[in-house]
Amino acid sequence: MEHTETLRPAGRRIRIGAALLGLLLLVLGTLFGQDDDFPFAPFRMYSTTDRLDAPVKSLRVEAVTVDGKRIVLTDSDTGLRRAEIEGQQERIKDDPALLDAVATAYHTRHPDRPRLTEVDIVVRLIQLRDGRPTGEWADTTTVRREVA
Repeated sequence: MEHTETLRPAGRRIRIGAALLGLLLLVLGTLFGQDDDFPFAPFRMYSTTDRLDAPVKSLRVEAVTVDGKRIVLTDSDTGLRRAEIEGQQERIKDDPALLDAVATAYHTRHPDRPRLTEVDIVVRLIQLRDGRPTGEWADTTTVRREVA
């Protein structure tokens, strides 16, 4: 014989309140939330589209060595993924000293290579026409940091 319990009124109110609170957070997150508010907000990178002629942004990290050579720092050069740098772009703009960690990571991985004197974040805007690259682009250095 099966035994079932009936939910008491207080328990019912708690469950209804929790469900309403969850629903309220979901609605507010959908209307006003950003990616950081997930799971109560949509990932906007997956829920929006750009015009076919809108330029595409491509971020890269560049550096200048003590011998004056400009190099592009790859993920394997520093152990830092480009997405990590992109995600912290505003913090880095506010505090360029955060780029010292990039130089330190590079020097740790490559102690035999020339030291870095500068680390830059460069954003390339690639022009599109009908969703295809036109071959035109423009680079902008958004953050520059001299490192020791």
